[in-house]
Amino acid sequence: MIEGKKIMVSGFAGSIGSELFRQLAPYNELYGLDIDETRMFDLLEELKLKGHKVSGRVGDIKAHSTVEDAVSSFMPDLIFNCAARKHVTPMEWNPMEAVQTNVIGTYNLLKYSKKYGVKKFVNISTDKASVPNCVMGATKRVAELMVKNAGEVSVRFGNVLNSRGSLLPFWQGQIDRGEPITVTDVRMERYMMSTTEACSLVIKAAEIGEPGDIILLDMGKPVKIMDLAHKIVAELKKDGREVPIEIIGMRKGEVLKERLMSEEEEKMAVKKEQFHIINEKNLPTMI
Repeated sequence: MIEGKKIMVSGFAGSIGSELFRQLAPYNELYGLDIDETRMFDLLEELKLKGHKVSGRVGDIKAHSTVEDAVSSFMPDLIFNCAARKHVTPMEWNPMEAVQTNVIGTYNLLKYSKKYGVKKFVNISTDKASVPNCVMGATKRVAELMVKNAGEVSVRFGNVLNSRGSLLPFWQGQIDRGEPITVTDVRMERYMMSTTEACSLVIKAAEIGEPGDIILLDMGKPVKIMDLAHKIVAELKKDGREVPIEIIGMRKGEVLKERLMSEEEEKMAVKKEQFHIINEKNLPTMI
């Protein structure tokens, strides 16, 4: 566990950022940056009442002056960048939003972390960056490359169960409204893990990460979305509720199966504990 550090978390009011904040707060001094004033205020009050040393401000990582103000005033030892535009379909509609947050925002954080002597920068990424098929994935891939070339660390993982806007809360909303639960394609598969597990592994990855690493959490085997839907429907049926499943077709930018690594990355990856670590230094020496 990381202890005794000054840690800044961008996007700290989101699903990953808030859980990361909660896990780190008992052992460190924390500062958060987020555009959601209500969620950030609630989280800060929750943790202050528990006696933790936390603070933060409302702000957007797209604004370089905001990022500089946050970094220069807190002077962190470590930054976790959890702020992102993360949804595939909305970013197909508005690509510039993904560029401004995922690329320019990450650049701003990197720039001022270097300027003010931050010792380590950890970027939260996604399996959609490995072989990008959508705008969101492509912008996260650019962010990974910037972070790698700056000598910092990215942590890449798949879908997080019960995170905001993810599949299970979406289905729960459909069930509550008396609607069928929707599946885009019967062949769809995704890697999934819990928020708590993901954040515990992110912290461990931050401890072991070396300059230029892209670290993949071991996500186990991918889950068939249709199988998950059938399990939920079966559980609801036990309570006398009949919920149909509706196939709606794939959305723009989606893929049937996601890869955690590209073919090139697989050549550079080494397994260490619960991680696959991608770094060019791991390529075999040519004789």
